[in-house]
Amino acid sequence: MAKIIMLHSFRGGTGKTNTSANIGALLAMSGLRVAVVDVDIQSPGIHTLFGVDDKSMGKTLNNYLWGECSIEDAALDVTDQLGEKAEGKFFLIPSSIKASDIARILRDGYTVNLLDEGFKSLQSKLELDALIIDTHPGLNDEILLSMAFADALGIILRPDQQDYQGTSISVKLARNLEVENILLIVNKSPQLFNDETVKSRVEEAYSAEVVAVVPHSDEMMALSSAKLFVLEYPDDPVTTHLKKLAVRCMS
Repeated sequence: MAKIIMLHSFRGGTGKTNTSANIGALLAMSGLRVAVVDVDIQSPGIHTLFGVDDKSMGKTLNNYLWGECSIEDAALDVTDQLGEKAEGKFFLIPSSIKASDIARILRDGYTVNLLDEGFKSLQSKLELDALIIDTHPGLNDEILLSMAFADALGIILRPDQQDYQGTSISVKLARNLEVENILLIVNKSPQLFNDETVKSRVEEAYSAEVVAVVPHSDEMMALSSAKLFVLEYPDDPVTTHLKKLAVRCMS
């Protein structure tokens, strides 16, 4: 059975989607069969990192939730984006970027339990080693459901007081749901901050493991979510942190 990795942040702008895509890429490049699902249905965006647009998207998670297709029909094979050295397989299940589809989801909603069924189907039909769930910031029904069955819950935060307060809520809810493997990822840490100091303070505040303190990167900002960072900057310190994070999520 595939390892289910959920990446979450209480607030937007933490770099959650970039982290999801790059971790997935690293795992696929190491030889694993990986899928990433964009559950940020209200504001989807992970598709841009793979050069996918409205015309090339085809079926989406929305179509599955409306009973119009199987979830496997919405899976795009994006392994080619990883280059010739990729030893595994990488699939993307995007959410629709059509304004009318987003409005329909917001207006009519959907049966949240379909996500659980869909994730199980993806694990089986695509023979996955890892299933990465890229969530919407904040908290809603699908996030709570995903937390409940995640093998690893990565909560991403910036070294910012608003992020600290919001993360406290996410951690408490995860513990109430008896999530055993809670991993904290401090992202976009300013260069003038001492990594070990940040790590110890966050671990003490939440009594949870900080698996990475990822520095702010001008190169990441310059990419503007148009490409996968780990491919463009394989020797960068950020990539080193992401590699360690990918290994830890699978342990």
